Amino acid sequence: MRLDFHTHGKLAKKLPFSTAYTDWLFDEAHRAGLDALCLTEHFNTLQFDDLYGYLSSVSRRTEDVLELPNGLRIFPGMETDVAEGGHILSIGPLEAILELNHRLESHKEKGNFLPFAQLMDLFGEYPVLVGCGHPYRTPGHVPELPQEQLERLQFLDLNGKDLALDRSRTEELTYALGRQLHIPVVSGSDTHQAVQYGCVTTVFQREVCSVSALKAEMDAGRYEIQLSDTAAAQVRTACLLKRSLKEIHALGGDYVSILTKEAIA
Repeated sequence: MRLDFHTHGKLAKKLPFSTAYTDWLFDEAHRAGLDALCLTEHFNTLQFDDLYGYLSSVSRRTEDVLELPNGLRIFPGMETDVAEGGHILSIGPLEAILELNHRLESHKEKGNFLPFAQLMDLFGEYPVLVGCGHPYRTPGHVPELPQEQLERLQFLDLNGKDLALDRSRTEELTYALGRQLHIPVVSGSDTHQAVQYGCVTTVFQREVCSVSALKAEMDAGRYEIQLSDTAAAQVRTACLLKRSLKEIHALGGDYVSILTKEAIA
């Protein structure tokens, strides 16, 4: 099972949700060779509920995954900011992710983010898998937290964007923290755009459809991380694409129409 642990379903969190863009995005994910992905959408993105409501309406539920008509399987999740600086990934059943998001409503603005310890207390009430996204990306400070707090994490994200920028540093620091905490290191692209899919993937020996089974495979080490030879170029192109599409939107243009027309052509 080829899985991307860190992905987004929108171009940017302050832009409106678009069913056409999300359909295009996940069709491209499937074309890129992914069997599944964790949709770790920003917890404070505009229309968080609408995104998951749409996906639920067009998918078939099997245990914890939402299977789209094209066969791509989605593990629901979100990416949450903490007061210390840094992003925490949570993956779990759709109902748990939606309820957690609602409970975080008063903590979605900068200055009101929950401290790490309180966020982990909240996550501990739900059947979710919790890890740290891109732990060494500036201005994050999660690795500086006390050991007893860090040991509450269940995995680390070896992030595609960071690998493309500085592979040696990213691998050295992330794997060292994983050894320190005795938790698995997995990988995700961190993409908001289709061209970044496949820059790095986590390939499991078997397919799973529940978060508990996914955790078991991670803890057992029955997977490998594969970094594309073109990862750096993919990330640079994705960053350029994101800036361009946001500018099109800011100028009143329809960036979704541009993308979908290209896909048809």
